[in-house]
Amino acid sequence: MTELDEYATKYSCAKIERRGDGILHVRLHTDDGPFQWGLGPQGELVRLFTDIGADRGNRVMILTGTGDEFSGPYQSTTQTVYTEGGANITAESLDRVHWNAKRLMARLLDIEIPIIGVVNGPAKRHCELGLMSDIVLAADDATFEDTAHFEYGSQVPGDGMAVVLTQVMGLNRARYMMLMGQVVTAEQALEWGMVSEVMPRETLEVRSWEIAEKLAAKTDLLLRYSRVVLTQPLREGMLENLQYHLSLETLSSLQSHAHERR
Repeated sequence: MTELDEYATKYSCAKIERRGDGILHVRLHTDDGPFQWGLGPQGELVRLFTDIGADRGNRVMILTGTGDEFSGPYQSTTQTVYTEGGANITAESLDRVHWNAKRLMARLLDIEIPIIGVVNGPAKRHCELGLMSDIVLAADDATFEDTAHFEYGSQVPGDGMAVVLTQVMGLNRARYMMLMGQVVTAEQALEWGMVSEVMPRETLEVRSWEIAEKLAAKTDLLLRYSRVVLTQPLREGMLENLQYHLSLETLSSLQSHAHERR
């Protein structure tokens, strides 16, 4: 078991607070600005989600970003994904990314309480973090993209992105988005069932707390076991496909990196 005091101020990428009724508010950020993806934040999120899932004092979770953007930045090359300081891709650097990628999806799904995802603006990198929530609220100017894989990063979307998007969007829409670099608007996301509600950014916080309070009125085991049941298709998809998808991402990354060097 984990207690809130053990991790509330532990992570540089998240501001965490919890009310007495067990509603945990997690705001992702980078230097108190919009959250920027990287190897460091990826590893921190694995540990953060592990701590949250192990804390029985958490009963409902609100997950949001900072400012006018949910996640970024754009990613244009494989080198900055798998290397640090300009070094070449190595087996060790690939292993670090894939070790965290496998556990990031698993640890998020291991959080056995309802999650309200508040997409407060464009989700340019890893939009699946918000879309894996049980209830997804989006700002009216939010967008959803995959800027780190096929269209922009010359990699297979093998780190869980394809599993999530094909489930929440439908197979053909997801394939078009990932192959063509489509930017999905909030209204399209609502129409396609990717998000639950769309509203002006300034009303997101109030609405997320309203929903969290409604959920928190339920009993602990009803909350936990409903989350387990409703995320089972995602769990099965990750278990069946993620290792294989990451292997294919590795091969495509190595070829793309070799091509860049030439």
